[in-house]
Amino acid sequence: MSNIELALWSFPLLLLLIFIRVPIGLSMLLCGLGGAWAVYGGYSPILSQLKQVTYSTFSNYSLSVIPLFLLMGQFAALGGLSQALFKAAEAWIGHRKGGVAMAAVGACAGFGAICGSSLATAATMGQVALPELKRAGYAGGISTACLAAGGTLGILIPPSVVLVIYAILTEQNIAKLFLAAFVPGLLAAVGYIIVLAIYARVKPQDVGSMPPMPMKDRWVATVKVWPVMVIFIAVVGGIYTGLFTPTEGAAIGAFGTGLSAWFSGGLNKKTLLAAILGTAMATGMIFMIVLGAGVYNTFLALSQLPQEAATAVASWGVSPTVVLLAILVLYVVLGCFMDSLSMILLTIPVFFPIVTALDFGLPPEEFAIWFGILVLIVVEVGLITPPVGMNLFVINSLAKETPITQTYRAVMPFVASDFIRTAILVAFPSITLFVLRL
Repeated sequence: MSNIELALWSFPLLLLLIFIRVPIGLSMLLCGLGGAWAVYGGYSPILSQLKQVTYSTFSNYSLSVIPLFLLMGQFAALGGLSQALFKAAEAWIGHRKGGVAMAAVGACAGFGAICGSSLATAATMGQVALPELKRAGYAGGISTACLAAGGTLGILIPPSVVLVIYAILTEQNIAKLFLAAFVPGLLAAVGYIIVLAIYARVKPQDVGSMPPMPMKDRWVATVKVWPVMVIFIAVVGGIYTGLFTPTEGAAIGAFGTGLSAWFSGGLNKKTLLAAILGTAMATGMIFMIVLGAGVYNTFLALSQLPQEAATAVASWGVSPTVVLLAILVLYVVLGCFMDSLSMILLTIPVFFPIVTALDFGLPPEEFAIWFGILVLIVVEVGLITPPVGMNLFVINSLAKETPITQTYRAVMPFVASDFIRTAILVAFPSITLFVLRL
């Protein structure tokens, strides 16, 4: 069996391991080590490779931004910022038809700006918003669906852990990727709100409303979100103006959210230890996936599969747009049973050489950023695509009285909104890039 065939057979084996519930990081590690053993014909080079890959992976300074962003999300939840965001949005639009659900989506967007994780955003906002949606008379399906969809904004609106990993894999500027993600992130939030507005008119019996809040109370609720605005402006503004690096910005954000949580009374010795432990566990899980992907991708590089695939696709004479669409569809399919980070780590080393060998009429850096945002969007779609969208299960674990089938039906309009947005961004790359070009 040739090295190329060996690499091709490793993919179904990897998917089989994932299907039988072997952790994704361990699955990639085993496939990578097994494949390298078959290529080398012995174990001595494998041990040397494992040592080298481990050191080169975890000595990467850019990876230090991940635990800092995760810690920032932990402190934000302790400080009640998620609840403050929801209450502020609810105060202004909660009295409208579908307004409480729209407020939940808006709060998810705000929390995503200081979190960077889709699952964390969905879980945190679900705890805050589900009781309010139930109290306002919303059906279980639309309640869980809007929060699952809103949770995806956690990885789309900067800062984003997945974008950091993509930037490292493709050697792109993290700050530029964050900047390019802004407009698609806002379009996603607006698209979800439009879906809710239409849903409220098509199925008015499934949505409720609440009495209008006095203007004074609205402003009181709005003032309570000032820590979010200050932290977001400080972190993102500092990164974009070059005042500090993304890692330094994440450290400042974690410190700021920690101060906010301490002043609000949510941060004490006990909760601090819990936040650090939660961050450490999440970071360990992510780094295990990163290590497994590093070993597996080293094996793929040894097999020459990415280079051969890029050469083959370029020789087919197929339209670059057709190749791009095929890759995006594959991401949606993979999203049904893999998490976003694993998909990025597993596929980018294979797909990126293929698409960069094609001519899309963009400079290399702009193309890499545009492609990264498109991948991020379709990865996000996979998080809410039945039957195994991970955000759907996170939210339904918080709303056990709602059958998962109801959530499946209610989330489909949000998936349709994502597909429409993706088609627009594929057709018009300038929408993604125009802020970056400014």
